[in-house]
Amino acid sequence: MNKKFIVAGIGELLWDVFPHRARIGGAPANFAWHCGQIGAQAYPISCIGHDAMGQRMRTELAQSGVATDYLITNEKYPTGQAKVTFDTEGKPNYEIVMDAAWDHLTLTAELKQLAQNLDAVSFGSLAQRSTASRETIQAFIEGMPEQSLKIFDVNLRQSFHSKQLIERSLQIANILKLSDEELDILAGYFNLNGPEIEQLQQLQARFDLRLLVYTRGSKGSQLLTAETMHETPCHPVDMIDSVGAGDSFTAAICMGLLHQWPLNRINIFANQVASFVCSQTGATPILPQQFTLSK
Repeated sequence: MNKKFIVAGIGELLWDVFPHRARIGGAPANFAWHCGQIGAQAYPISCIGHDAMGQRMRTELAQSGVATDYLITNEKYPTGQAKVTFDTEGKPNYEIVMDAAWDHLTLTAELKQLAQNLDAVSFGSLAQRSTASRETIQAFIEGMPEQSLKIFDVNLRQSFHSKQLIERSLQIANILKLSDEELDILAGYFNLNGPEIEQLQQLQARFDLRLLVYTRGSKGSQLLTAETMHETPCHPVDMIDSVGAGDSFTAAICMGLLHQWPLNRINIFANQVASFVCSQTGATPILPQQFTLSK
């Protein structure tokens, strides 16, 4: 059997607390979950508290087949939480608890070793809100092989971002994923001008990105390189909730790139995966067999 691609999501790991239930969440963990289902050897990298919520999280992840090798337990800080509410269109809003365990992620010898063997990683801006985790995440990515995929999924939340943070993240990434709402903020940070497509091209060129992934909700998505662009409409679906859909989209993009698919196939596949997640409850439903790949 061929060796699986090794991927990781690094950053926040928390409980998404809905009005009537709590589910494991955090973009890096969701990314790792979906990459694992699609066919990678996938690891969430984060820090959880030495508390009942942390133990429950570790147990539920293990029972779901998610590797917990790189979940660090912090004795001092609590397991993270995000209170989730929905607007009239079903779009989630998050109130993220401050000073959680994942704000105190440290770069261990084991993490340094993992970085050297990774094929891909996804990271965002939220987990870099604290100095400790920001330094750990950036050092981890800088320790990865040059040819590996370093996906910056902007994932702006509340006020936990700045021009300096976004710029540094783009400098160490080679793939950027952002939404139409996030483009408006980056346009202000980096003085992007003209129509949408020209702003995206300016971002791609300025940071020499291997790929720029642009999502537009119900309008579908665009994938841009220095040479080409592919656009596909959103796959129609009966919406339940969109929590985790963007993370599953990123996972599908990552896996398609690792398998060296053409952009049109990657884009269509990612939309199909994300649409399925939107038709289910929660961020990490079991994906149908049709989405499982082998190397």
